[in-house]
Amino acid sequence: DTSLAEVNSFSPSMPISPSSMINQYKFEDESELRDLFITVDDPESHITAIETFITYRVVTKTSRGEFDSSEYEVRRRYQDFLWLKSRLEEAHPTLIIPPLPEKFIMKGMVERFSDEFIETRRKALHKFLNRIADHPTLTFNEDFKIFLTAQAWELSSHKKQGPGLLSRMGQTVRAVASSVRGGVKNRPEMFTEMNSYMETFSQKINVLDKIAHRIYKEEREYFNEMKEYGPIHTLWSASEEDIAESLKGVASCIDKCCKATEKRMAGLSENLLPILHEYVLYSEILMGVLKRRDQIQGELDSRVDALASKKTEKDLFSEEIGKLEDKVECANNALKADWDRWKQNMQCDMRSTFTNVAENNLRYYEECLATWESFLASQTVDLHVEEDSEDRP
Repeated sequence: DTSLAEVNSFSPSMPISPSSMINQYKFEDESELRDLFITVDDPESHITAIETFITYRVVTKTSRGEFDSSEYEVRRRYQDFLWLKSRLEEAHPTLIIPPLPEKFIMKGMVERFSDEFIETRRKALHKFLNRIADHPTLTFNEDFKIFLTAQAWELSSHKKQGPGLLSRMGQTVRAVASSVRGGVKNRPEMFTEMNSYMETFSQKINVLDKIAHRIYKEEREYFNEMKEYGPIHTLWSASEEDIAESLKGVASCIDKCCKATEKRMAGLSENLLPILHEYVLYSEILMGVLKRRDQIQGELDSRVDALASKKTEKDLFSEEIGKLEDKVECANNALKADWDRWKQNMQCDMRSTFTNVAENNLRYYEECLATWESFLASQTVDLHVEEDSEDRP
């Protein structure tokens, strides 16, 4: 079932708390199942005469036999991560490679090279490597191993052994030629449904991403205005002796609500916004994977058509068609397995994220409500005390 309703279907057996949900899904018996642990931390600025860039420390701990050591520590810059992603896409064209954060800041959220930007990127790079490490196929990729273990000069030397310009141009020409030929004639129904699903998913996740950024922007504007109200009431209390304590109480309530709002904003920027934008990038990646599968299918279809028209030697083309059929079958099987895995992860991430946002909102409103109710109760007590004192002879 490729309906988007799956995203909104909550199983009664799922835990209510997002924290317990995440623990159950990702970390249960983790120490027994995982044999590769990666941490991205310690960002460091580098300034040269040509450029300014950031490197991140990548620490790897493993018990796998193919590694010469159990622990590695290297430094990598953003362009190294881009290289790894491109190599994975080249080696596994019909697998879903995790997204990287964009090179440049989007939507003006933070400034480049600010602490907030660097920390946001560090978290995204950490997630990128760990998603690869958790993937049943990508985790054993040789370029991934070299990325984790090679020193800077070794990695630079290995990069030069990659595909040359002519090879990359050939891939581009084939991709363009495939797109010019039109739609794939013999695409299996499953992949047609995947295309339809991703078109709808892409539209909806982009809308959610825009709405989330708008909510965050409005929340920040509300926060900035609220920061001014507390000091105003404090200054006002200095000139109103009769209601000075009440005004100070209002200022205190505003200050507490302001801090609660800031905490909720942090939750949005750290949890909701990155997850939604990650799946915006995932939608683009999946559309690319489906196109690459179609290109392989299209190459097979063209050879079958050529054989049917008897324009070439049948024996030669029959052998080539057999190889292409195997290639298409491998591509289909790889994508089907990765598709199911991706949907399961996506649904868990969405449930966890939106449940977490809902619980944070509940805590926020309960905290603000309790703050104002406590203040109003104190004012009611003071009012009764004043009335009693006025009634006495």
